[in-house]
Amino acid sequence: MTLQNFSLGRLCEGDANVEFVERKGTGHPDTMADALSEAFSQALSNHYLKQCGTILHHNVDKLLIAAGSSAPAFGGGEIIIPFDVYLAGRATTSINGMEVPVEDIARQTVADWLGANFHALDPELSANVRCLVGPGASELVELFGRQRMPLANDTSIGAAFAPLSATEQLVLAAERYLTSQTSTTRHPERGEDVKVMAMRDGHEVRLTIACAMIGKYLNTLEDYAEAKRILATDVLGLPEAGAAGEVAISVNAADDLAAGSVYLTVSGTSAEAGDDGQTGRGNRVNGLITPLRPTSMEAIAGKNPVNHVGKLYNVLAQRICNSIIEALKEVTRVHCALLSQIGRPIDQPARTFIRVLPVAGCSLEKLREPVEHIANRHLQQITDLSREFAAGKVSIY
Repeated sequence: MTLQNFSLGRLCEGDANVEFVERKGTGHPDTMADALSEAFSQALSNHYLKQCGTILHHNVDKLLIAAGSSAPAFGGGEIIIPFDVYLAGRATTSINGMEVPVEDIARQTVADWLGANFHALDPELSANVRCLVGPGASELVELFGRQRMPLANDTSIGAAFAPLSATEQLVLAAERYLTSQTSTTRHPERGEDVKVMAMRDGHEVRLTIACAMIGKYLNTLEDYAEAKRILATDVLGLPEAGAAGEVAISVNAADDLAAGSVYLTVSGTSAEAGDDGQTGRGNRVNGLITPLRPTSMEAIAGKNPVNHVGKLYNVLAQRICNSIIEALKEVTRVHCALLSQIGRPIDQPARTFIRVLPVAGCSLEKLREPVEHIANRHLQQITDLSREFAAGKVSIY
């Protein structure tokens, strides 16, 4: 089957000498907002599936975390004002005359996620939940269930690339290690609010890492300084650091140790005091923020997984890129962009544009059929994504 509105182009030879790569970790307020939006969507989807066998209309991608107030201290500290989690958006609020307990689902979702993802945060003491979700707009609800193949509820772009560079792999590995249970068990002073920024200039990579240290696990300023040193040493010891080039690391670069001004928290996240979060301001589908690479500004988390192409096409574009790299040894790099049109079947993008960098001697004409086949296969399977999202099998941040 020929894919409509498909075109294949060639990427330029060579890599840029400079890279900027960022990842906001599990406990960063923006990542928290994405995660809570998506967990809420997943909980709603599963409630709808249980009640009527299908996922009903909802978009809960308008979540805001408003920071609280705290008094961190070595050996202790306290939460003074909890941060607020505002869950906003639209959802189906009744099924066959039966009310959907949207607010109860929202509250339980927040408590469960915070409890599962922080080792020093008490959800009851640290967070207030405020649910502002209302019923959906009639025209979008009607569009949602119009025919067997869902119709796109927006005109938007999904974009992706593959493979990851050595710098990108290092940024991912550093954050994932630092927020892992292995790391926080061995070093409980490390909070889950970690941000990693990399700049590569030629063979030199500079990592700037922010890690919210937890006061109750550190007794003195000297303990804090030693914790920073060990953190940098651990990251430099990762295999990805060895593969990335000449790596230098700065940890909590704004610290003024002489003045006693350091990045100390009570719970392990800056949301406790001064740093807000919002859905869509965090990592893209591949877990990174890469402004010099193809990217979409869509807020993916919390959008419904049935016909919101702002969500589906970003995941699908990434899967297409990954599959092309895995299946076609003649391709060394690939970019994919999918453009939707509102009201059009989601398996028929208004435009599919893929660019590849072939190995020497391989023509675009030779690659056109297998690349188009891979893209078409993923588009034909797009409806499977909704159940994958509901089951929590799709990573989007």
